[in-house]
Amino acid sequence: MGYLWRVRLSAFAAGAATASAAGFFLLYKDHLFARATIASQNDVIFRFPEMNRNVMVDSSCEDIHEHQLPGFHSLTDDWYKTHSFHKVPERDQMAGLFGKQAAMYAAARPTYPKDLFAKLAALTAHHRLAWDVGTGSGQAAIDVAEHYDSVVATDVSAEQLRHATPHPKVRYLHTPDAAPGDDVVAALGGEGGVDLITVAEAVHWFDLLAFYGVARRVLQRPGGVIAVWGYNYRMSPVEDMMARFYRTTVPYWDPRARHAMDGYVNLPFPFDDIGLGREGEPTSLDMEQEMSFEGLIGMLSSWSAVTTAKQQGVDLLSEPVVKEMEQEWGGASLIRKVTFKAFLLAGTPRADD
Repeated sequence: MGYLWRVRLSAFAAGAATASAAGFFLLYKDHLFARATIASQNDVIFRFPEMNRNVMVDSSCEDIHEHQLPGFHSLTDDWYKTHSFHKVPERDQMAGLFGKQAAMYAAARPTYPKDLFAKLAALTAHHRLAWDVGTGSGQAAIDVAEHYDSVVATDVSAEQLRHATPHPKVRYLHTPDAAPGDDVVAALGGEGGVDLITVAEAVHWFDLLAFYGVARRVLQRPGGVIAVWGYNYRMSPVEDMMARFYRTTVPYWDPRARHAMDGYVNLPFPFDDIGLGREGEPTSLDMEQEMSFEGLIGMLSSWSAVTTAKQQGVDLLSEPVVKEMEQEWGGASLIRKVTFKAFLLAGTPRADD
């Protein structure tokens, strides 16, 4: 069996080889607007207990019972004409992208710096409840849980949640509609009940008008904090190799990915500055990881642009491309320390909102 096939098979099996590999610009998660068709699935248990502000996904993950959350549907064309956002596509258009490779995505994503969560926790007045939005498999949620009594972690992809990491303080909620609404507010304990909102590598997929509206409603006043961060193809010390590969993927990206490509410089963020990035001026955030070549190829295979290209008959990770990358990496067996160049925006609701 050729080397390329061994790499791909092991990557798609989401085995131990990729479990320790750091992920990269997985716009595939970007899962946040996956619109998974959960009604046709049957492998996760969801409970929505009455009188409980949190919604739990059972860690046994054997059967499924869906609780649909309707969300907002009040955006206008005029608003979009004056803001550089894209309307969320139909559920079926995104469900296929973000459900098929959830296991590989969970194995390949990078971890976030521990001190980031400590800094955010130090900025909130209380530490009772946090909301991790677009949680995917829960990488950020479990770190947030080290600083808060309870974390509600939401995602539109049921398949991503099926691979979420269980944690006694984290309750996972499937939100099939992309725009959160009153049911989500109720699940979070009502208005003013959330101390911290986190969004890792996902906000660029959001219906921002609706999401920011709900964020203002549920955050504590004063003292509530919202933080969004992301990363893209910029990774040292292999910047040139990654830039060349990224250029081959450009025709296949969803247009909303541009905010991540731009490092959130142009991302609207209507919150007051608290010293960790502000609208138009995100804070830089270095994320160091150890990565194998096999993990790199597995991560690149997870990019939504690579998947889209393949569906159109274009193999962006052909054997010659992988061989060239292997040589530039330094060999198939080499483990390298890499640094993702991430970016962060954090703030608190404005007094006049």
